[in-house]
Amino acid sequence: MSNTNFHVIENEWIVLKDGTRLAARIWMPDDAGHAPVPAVLEFLPYRKRNGTAPRDESTYPVFAAAGIAGVRVDIRGSGESDGVIDGEYTPRELSDAIEVIEWITAQRWSNGSVGMMGISWGGFNCLQVAALKPPALKAVISIASTVDRYNDDIHYKNGTHLSAQLSWAATMSAYLSRSPDPEIVGERWRAMWLERLEQEPFFMEEWLSHQRRDDFWKHGSIGEDFDGFPVPALVISGWGDGYRNTPLKAVAGMPGKARALVGPWVHKYPHFAYPKPRADFHAEAIAWWRRWLCDEKNGTDAVPQVRAYILDGPRPARWREADPGYWVAKDTWREPETMTLAIGSGGRLEHDPAERAGGNALLNSPLDTGTAAGEFFTLKPDTEMAGDQRLDDAGSLTFETGILTDECVILGQPVLKLRLSSDAPLANLAARLVDVHADGTATRVSFGVLNLAHRDGNAEPRALEAGRTVEVALVLDACGYRFGPGHRIRLSLSSAYWPMILPPPHDATLDIDLSSVEFSLPLLGQHHLVDVPEPANPDPLPRYETLEQGSAGRVVERDMLNGVTRYKVSEDTGLNRHPGNGLSARDTTEQVWSIVPGDPLSMTAEITMHSLVAREGWETRTRSVIKLSCTETEWITSEHMQAMHDGTIVFERERNARIPRDHM
Repeated sequence: MSNTNFHVIENEWIVLKDGTRLAARIWMPDDAGHAPVPAVLEFLPYRKRNGTAPRDESTYPVFAAAGIAGVRVDIRGSGESDGVIDGEYTPRELSDAIEVIEWITAQRWSNGSVGMMGISWGGFNCLQVAALKPPALKAVISIASTVDRYNDDIHYKNGTHLSAQLSWAATMSAYLSRSPDPEIVGERWRAMWLERLEQEPFFMEEWLSHQRRDDFWKHGSIGEDFDGFPVPALVISGWGDGYRNTPLKAVAGMPGKARALVGPWVHKYPHFAYPKPRADFHAEAIAWWRRWLCDEKNGTDAVPQVRAYILDGPRPARWREADPGYWVAKDTWREPETMTLAIGSGGRLEHDPAERAGGNALLNSPLDTGTAAGEFFTLKPDTEMAGDQRLDDAGSLTFETGILTDECVILGQPVLKLRLSSDAPLANLAARLVDVHADGTATRVSFGVLNLAHRDGNAEPRALEAGRTVEVALVLDACGYRFGPGHRIRLSLSSAYWPMILPPPHDATLDIDLSSVEFSLPLLGQHHLVDVPEPANPDPLPRYETLEQGSAGRVVERDMLNGVTRYKVSEDTGLNRHPGNGLSARDTTEQVWSIVPGDPLSMTAEITMHSLVAREGWETRTRSVIKLSCTETEWITSEHMQAMHDGTIVFERERNARIPRDHM
């Protein structure tokens, strides 16, 4: 694979101090033989040969053509790299990354300056590595990441147990069970594969052992020490993604270092993300790298602290190709001014009502309230995104404004304050900000969830005392949105949001003091319109050979006779072959979540994943099944793994754990 001004090194071994070899794919400018060049590192467990190859091949050739080397490395225990992974963002992983940076700067082609970038895992660890201050790391671009691993990742959210935790444990188990490629590692492939299968962590057991915000989650959360963060960071996310809070948090925490870009997107790089409009990520990134890795004075310093896409009344849909809206910029990000809504005496949300509502309202949502929530971790702009909220509003307390005569434009995190009591020691509260269109269609703008035992913080949860009133402040997720004239603003409250969050052991009824409700919306305030150019290429991903088409499904079943609700998700990537290295791959997933409304201990989940990696004359398959159920005092989880080579079972394991529930 070559070009007139760069070439690709399909595999380069980076040998660490302990002898472990990490596998790297490098896009190298041809000029590197004559003049040193900067490099950008992406450090992931997702397989450079047949995992992230499409997005790598859309970006790193562009970087290399601009004189920037791209170094894509499989972390220890993934792809063709030696060893076994020991968890997420562990000290060893971050130490390995620092050694890789040192290796890069020791190469004759290196100018001594390195950037790190990535989305999700790579977005996380580039911030975490930078916080350790390796001298050669000069800047990062972090996409769909977090500064708070406890509250803004796929594990827990304000003390609630996200179902995405089990989904992610199943995904990582399947990803890391895939074998190395014999074409790269030779006959060692089988021994390497078996070592991984035997020693791969039991992720769900580890994560469930840390249900409160302890040192396990503080590690790698750069928000613990924003002042010490050393390098410029371009932080990017999308309103359609679960990591939407990070850009604004980064700018607020380190205004001298961070720049934020937030689009309408799901969990994808912005040059090929949906919903559109997209952003020319390549141009953004090259300007960023040339400023900080080459000391080129190109105006990047003058980029506004925040650029955000204001959604203008998008409607729920089975596929959101493009969302209406416009780009705004804030040269300096400050805490937004707010408009506070309260419940007036007529039961309507009002700004400064003359008289507030009196009395209380009881809230006991059916435990299957939440099936219109979509996914925390959205990869496609289809039903993974939140649907029409009228489905969930049926099980919620709702309060709304009158029909708006003027627009209301917000940017930031809404905050809900209220007083309530519970008839059970453990309970959850979910709040949604909803745009009600003229025809009644309801678009979710933002949401927040809270385990009420975490009402005073996530480090030391405290059970509720039945019947005792407590004050609660619930911060919803960041959003940028225009409520247009003719629309209404709705606040929806529920005591369940399943399956996005899992229920506590009690089917609690909440007693809400209506006079105490204050719902503060962050106003857009002073800003200016800005142009965020779209990429010239509307289809930037390379095309691989599709041998068999994929499919997807999402179904909610309500078994009326037996009183069971089941939420089913299926995903088949199809069978695809890389035209360069000849590897074929396929992943299939089947998820079944079930609950009996009225019985929180009936909650069960089962996720089955099949992974295939093959080339002509050679085939490996794995099948993993991970389960979760509960009692009043325990989480019960299990994992079964089976691996086959050319149709013969070569490995099988079963792991089980029972873990005490910790105020959850």
